[in-house]
Amino acid sequence: MSMTQETRPRLLAHERDRRAASGRLGGLRPRRLGFVSALVLVLASGLPAEGQAALKVARLKYGGGGDWYANPTGIPRLLAEVRKRTTIDVAPQPDTVEPGSPRLFDYALLFATGHGNIVFTLAECENLRQYLLKGGFLHVDDNYGLDKAFRREVKKLFPDRPLVELPHSHPIYHCLYSFPAGLPKIHEHHGGPPHGYGIIHEGRVILFYTYNTDINDGWEAPEVHNDPPELLEQALRMGVNIVVYALTH
Repeated sequence: MSMTQETRPRLLAHERDRRAASGRLGGLRPRRLGFVSALVLVLASGLPAEGQAALKVARLKYGGGGDWYANPTGIPRLLAEVRKRTTIDVAPQPDTVEPGSPRLFDYALLFATGHGNIVFTLAECENLRQYLLKGGFLHVDDNYGLDKAFRREVKKLFPDRPLVELPHSHPIYHCLYSFPAGLPKIHEHHGGPPHGYGIIHEGRVILFYTYNTDINDGWEAPEVHNDPPELLEQALRMGVNIVVYALTH
């Protein structure tokens, strides 16, 4: 794995120009442009404008009884690495938001993980679907035991869009660090390699589902699982890629 040759500011500026030319963000209603406005300013300069708040992300508090709060140190540690390794000014701590909340549209991207059941109501499906179709991004990581319930719920969320496995050549594996073999495997729960799946809208992955990797565990503080440093580095690099892809595509 290595960082791509293009410098970070050039990468972000290029993607800013490409997105502005495509007009993809233009469909969002003004009252829901909070994270989009901040993103355009960050991509323009690599730094937030004076008085402009950092981009916010959130952990998704889903229903159904599963432990949506799992791996509490993981996202903050990943966000710290995003701030250190890129020009993206992201808030150091994630908020918590429910899938049916109007606040969903305030966040540049959402994270979800857990070990058990996950359930979306029909109203939550509609709200989350609109968030994703209008420029949002959701990363879901199976922390072991989430897969069956998530696959059931994603069919409710997008009944007309399949969850497809992404090829290892996909930009999410190469946008900052290169992963020629796809996702790194952090913890062994099932035999075989890890898998990355996506829901795609207008050529863009809007929901990224990581399975049989346990990448969230690799974002946690080193003392939580006592994994070797090189494994944690793989997890963090892939996590940074996910954030960069979400904010630049």
